[in-house]
Amino acid sequence: MAEKYTPSELLICLASRLMEDGQTAFIGTGIPMLAGALAQKRHAPNLIPIFEFGGTGAILEKLPLAVGDMRTFHRAVIASGICDIMETAQRGFVEYGFLGGAQIDAYGNLNSTVIGTHGAPKVRLPGSGGGNDVGSLCWRLIAIMRHDKRRFVEKLDFLTTPGYLSGGHSREEAGLPAGTGPYRVVSNLGILGFDDETRRMKLLSLNPGVTVEQVIESTSFELLVAGDLETNDPPTDDELRILREDVDPDGLYR
Repeated sequence: MAEKYTPSELLICLASRLMEDGQTAFIGTGIPMLAGALAQKRHAPNLIPIFEFGGTGAILEKLPLAVGDMRTFHRAVIASGICDIMETAQRGFVEYGFLGGAQIDAYGNLNSTVIGTHGAPKVRLPGSGGGNDVGSLCWRLIAIMRHDKRRFVEKLDFLTTPGYLSGGHSREEAGLPAGTGPYRVVSNLGILGFDDETRRMKLLSLNPGVTVEQVIESTSFELLVAGDLETNDPPTDDELRILREDVDPDGLYR
């Protein structure tokens, strides 16, 4: 039986399992960074992490504290800059993009800019950074979110990162590359995807101990539910050992 784990550890492990060996992954600060390091050390040694400030293919032996940390260049294949990285995504060379946000809607659009109106916000958030580029240009966007009604909202206070916009073919009609867009949402309640036709968010699997009713009650918009719901495996003892002893021994993110 797996050891007791925290909600953050569950999110990290679920996100890590989505990172495939030999693939490129645009990684941000926080949970995506821990997930990338865990993946490299456990099941994806050839994962190619890409960081906003120019590090490409770094070996994540020690946890970087931010996307500009010198450890994002450790034994990297390339050490360039932000313009080169964004151009790499624009050319179609980045498979996965991992982002967080304060709000997400039914079509995977994200807000990481303000809560309230832009002119007179209640809360100012970190802003876009490379979030718009990642969501616009990477083939598969994976959002990592805490799941409650304040975050899974009917209407964003501000559109920072485009998902499927208003659904259907609206993303392509807006000029964004065909075939790109939101792929998964990893939350503390489950993993969600998107309907192939309407592009609305769909619940695919539940985290241990979570019910469909809990997910629906924690979502402000109408949520589609897959007919063959699965249950996600909890973190294994091996995942927790690597995460706690090798990836984040100081417990910075737990």
